[in-house]
Amino acid sequence: MTVRIGLLARLEAKAGKADELAAFLESGRAIAEAEEGTVTWYAFRIDENTFGIFDTFETEDARQAHINGEIPKALANVGPDLLATDPDIRPVDIVAVL
Repeated sequence: MTVRIGLLARLEAKAGKADELAAFLESGRAIAEAEEGTVTWYAFRIDENTFGIFDTFETEDARQAHINGEIPKALANVGPDLLATDPDIRPVDIVAVL
């Protein structure tokens, strides 16, 4: 397995919506687990209202499948209610892996 690329997303919860956003992210684990090309998927909390997602993939096709998959669709559905701003989603290149 050669993990070469990833996605890094930063999410800012609306005031009073952090727990709901955390629960949404927890539910995303099962969706990510079912994705064939997603090697790793992490959801994390940075501070009270700031969260993130970090995913890794072996191929660009797998990353594109994820970008067009169920998690982004679900996030688009809940985003207007839970997010203070649009998600900041960036493709990344993996430099080193342990």
